[in-house]
Amino acid sequence: MQKPQIPANETARLEALRHYGVLDTPPEQDFDDLVAIAAAICDVPTALVSLIDADRQWFKARIGLDAQETPRDLAFCAHAILEPNRTMVVPDARNDERFFDSPLVTDDPHIRFYAGSPLITPGGEAIGTLCVIDREPRELQPHQFDALQALSKQTSRLLELRRVSRALAQQLQESDWYEHKLLQYQAELEASNADLTALTRTDPLTGLPNRRAFALALEQAVARSDANAPLQVAVLDIDHFKLINDVHGHPEGDRILQAVADALRLYSAGPNSVARYGGEEFLMLFEAPSAQAQLQCEFVREAIANLPVGLPLTVSIGLASYRAGEETADTFARADQALYAAKRNGRNRVIVAEDV
Repeated sequence: MQKPQIPANETARLEALRHYGVLDTPPEQDFDDLVAIAAAICDVPTALVSLIDADRQWFKARIGLDAQETPRDLAFCAHAILEPNRTMVVPDARNDERFFDSPLVTDDPHIRFYAGSPLITPGGEAIGTLCVIDREPRELQPHQFDALQALSKQTSRLLELRRVSRALAQQLQESDWYEHKLLQYQAELEASNADLTALTRTDPLTGLPNRRAFALALEQAVARSDANAPLQVAVLDIDHFKLINDVHGHPEGDRILQAVADALRLYSAGPNSVARYGGEEFLMLFEAPSAQAQLQCEFVREAIANLPVGLPLTVSIGLASYRAGEETADTFARADQALYAAKRNGRNRVIVAEDV
């Protein structure tokens, strides 16, 4: 028995075979149909789609044979792939020096006749054969020989089609994966941007919205209200706050700011209706008539004066009504003027801008 030689392009051949992803896959009807047709046309009991791996031949489809694979050294097909452009025919294996003493000839399955037409990839590599086998010596008739070659070409096309379909399915799967990842990254980016936006509009010490966020809230309130809807802006300033910092230190000053912020939250009408203006100043927005907003400011002033912070604590408040058509900056300016009037008039009081 002669062991089959290794093809000169063995590395490329095995790579091409691996590329098909067909080894050790379950039976498929299309391949089973091809071996059934080959066996019927050639009038033999056995037909195989044989693929030559590194050290074995593995059968993608088989009829008339129980084995799923055999050693490559024993494979007739391993000889057939050495001449990719030729169908190898062995009329009687007992008379062929390559096979006469092979276990496949002397023992079961007692091969006598063999014909194998190589399966060729588009790159020209022979990865296996479509072969027919008989226990009796014989010759193929011309029409059988031509049919076997045609069926081997069809098998090669089927393998290539299977590869392309598999690659396309993988691309579609990867496309879905990338689309999912893209949506995930987009959601994460939007969340990150939302966090960043929140940071740029939030006072880090008190957690209240900052002046920028308050201005936006006022503009939104103006936009959604009609010309006659009342809007009031209050500016609050902690009285003698510099003295608190100078005498008790900045950590104590920060504690007072946080306590005032917590109190203002209790009187706020919404998440952006109270804000830290900067330093010891705060802002409040009331969507209510001036008299009602003034009363609310008095409640706020008294609540802060009664905070259990261990220090005397009061606030001065300036209140201004938004005038239809004016810039919101002008509303802030009039509320600020009212605040300074409250400071001049003894602090710990509420002054309405129209009364200045």
